[in-house]
Amino acid sequence: MSEVRIAAESRTEFGKGAARRTRRSGKIPAVLYGHGTDPRHVALPAREFAQAIKRGGLNALLAIELDGGQQLALARQLQRDPVRGEIEHVDLLLVRRGEKVSVSIPVTLVGDPVAGGLVNHELTTVEVEAEATHLPDSVEVSIAGLHVGAHVTAGDLPLPKGATLVTDATYVVVSILAAPTAAAHEAAIGATETAATEVAGA
Repeated sequence: MSEVRIAAESRTEFGKGAARRTRRSGKIPAVLYGHGTDPRHVALPAREFAQAIKRGGLNALLAIELDGGQQLALARQLQRDPVRGEIEHVDLLLVRRGEKVSVSIPVTLVGDPVAGGLVNHELTTVEVEAEATHLPDSVEVSIAGLHVGAHVTAGDLPLPKGATLVTDATYVVVSILAAPTAAAHEAAIGATETAATEVAGA
C-alpha cells in the first residue's frame, strides 16, 4: 500500500468550541500518539484525509507532514457525526518502517458453491500482523465448487506474503449450508400462519 501524504498543523486550542472552529475551517481535529511520545494535537485537511480513508480504508499508510518533518501513521479510531457521517475526530498511531503492526482486513469471497449451497459468511474481517509499510488491503478466498457442509477457517486463508494470522485459526470464515427447499419454505409459512391464527383466536 502506497503512502498518502497529509499536511498537518499543530493545534493549540482544545475543547468542543475549538474543535468546532477547526471543523468549520475544513480541517479535522486529530491526536498523534505512539512510540512512547507525548500525544500531539493536530488538524488534518478534511477532504484529503477523507479521500485517503476512502481509497485505503483505516489501514491507509499516512505520511504526516508536521513542523518540517514527516512521520508515518495509521488511523486507529474515527469519530463520525451520527447524522451526516462526516469525520469529526481521528486518533493516529505512529509507526516505523520495518515495524510490525496488527490490523483488521476484510475477507472477500470469490466464486460460487455448487448448486443448492447457501453461503454463510460468518467472519467478514480477520486480524493479521504485517510490516507497517506493506499492509494488505484484503484477503480473497475461493468458495468455487464447495459442497454443502464445507467450510473455510481463518487458518485456511491464503494470506499475502509477509502477513501472519492473529485471529484464532479455528474460527469459521464461511460455511456452505443447504438452501431451504420449496416444501420447507411452504411449511415454515404455514407454521407462521397457524401461530398467527391461534394468537388471534386466543
